[in-house]
Amino acid sequence: MEWEGGRQSGNIEDRRGLGPVAAAGGGIGALVLAAVGYFVFGVDPQATLNAVEGAQAPAAQQQEGRRGSVQDEGGRFVDVIETSNTDVWGPIFARSGGRYVPPTSVVLYDDQTGTGCGLGQSAMGPFYCPADRKVYLDLSFWNELESRFGAKGEFARAYVISHEIGHHIQNQLGATRQADRLGRRGAESGSVRLELQADCYAGVWARHAPEVSSIRITRADIEDGLGAAAAVGDDAIQSKAQGRVMPDSFTHGTSEQRMRWFGKGYDAGRPAACDTFATDEL
Repeated sequence: MEWEGGRQSGNIEDRRGLGPVAAAGGGIGALVLAAVGYFVFGVDPQATLNAVEGAQAPAAQQQEGRRGSVQDEGGRFVDVIETSNTDVWGPIFARSGGRYVPPTSVVLYDDQTGTGCGLGQSAMGPFYCPADRKVYLDLSFWNELESRFGAKGEFARAYVISHEIGHHIQNQLGATRQADRLGRRGAESGSVRLELQADCYAGVWARHAPEVSSIRITRADIEDGLGAAAAVGDDAIQSKAQGRVMPDSFTHGTSEQRMRWFGKGYDAGRPAACDTFATDEL
C-alpha cells in the first residue's frame, strides 16, 4: 500500500503523552461505551448495558489534545486514511443529495482517555463514540492486530480506521439508532448487522480511494484486508481465546461474514450494497 504524500486534513487530536485521566462526577445519559461497537472486544455490549440499566455511567474528565497535523509516521498514516475517507464519502453523499460531515476528529491517545461516551481504554481496541462524533485509537493496537490476530500490513490498519469511520457514517444515516432498536431482539439483529455494515463501508472506501487520492492499493492489499476481517471474526476470536465458539454471544459476525461484507463493499463500490438491515442472510 502506498500512502506517503497523501493529502492530510489535520483532523487529528493528539492526546498522547498527556497521562492518565481521572473520573469525574455526574452522568452521560443513555450513551455508554458498551454500546458504541469496539472493533474487537469479545463482550456482548447488550449484556453490559443490561448491567447498568437504570443507572448513569460515570463521566470521564475530558482532555484537550493538540489539534492539527502530526509529524510522526503513525500519526500521519491515520491522518491520510481519515482524509481519504472524507474524499471518498463526500461525493457519494453528494450524489444522493446529502452532505458528508467528517468525524469531529480522530483522537490518538495512550492507555485511556475521556470521551463523550465515558472512559475509553486501549484494551477496548479502536472505537467510535456517537456522542462526540470522534474516533478513538491507541496506536499500540497495531502491535496487537499483528501479534495477536496475525493481521499484517498497512492496509489491515487502514481497514480498521475505515471501519470505525463507517460507524460515523452509520450515525449520520440513522443506522446506529436502527440497530439499537433491533438489538433488543438479539445480538445478530442489531450489533452484528451494524458491524458488518461498517466492514462493507470500509470496502467501499477501498474501492474508491485510489480514484480520489494518491493512495495506491493493490490486490495484495485487499487480501490483507480480507485477512484482517477473518482474523477478527467472533468465531476466530472465541476459538483462540477459549477453545470453543458460542454463536449466541456474537457481536461482530463470523470471519466468513466479515470477509464477505468487506468484499461486497469493495466489489460494488456503492453503499447501497451494504444494507445489512434489509437481508435475512448475513
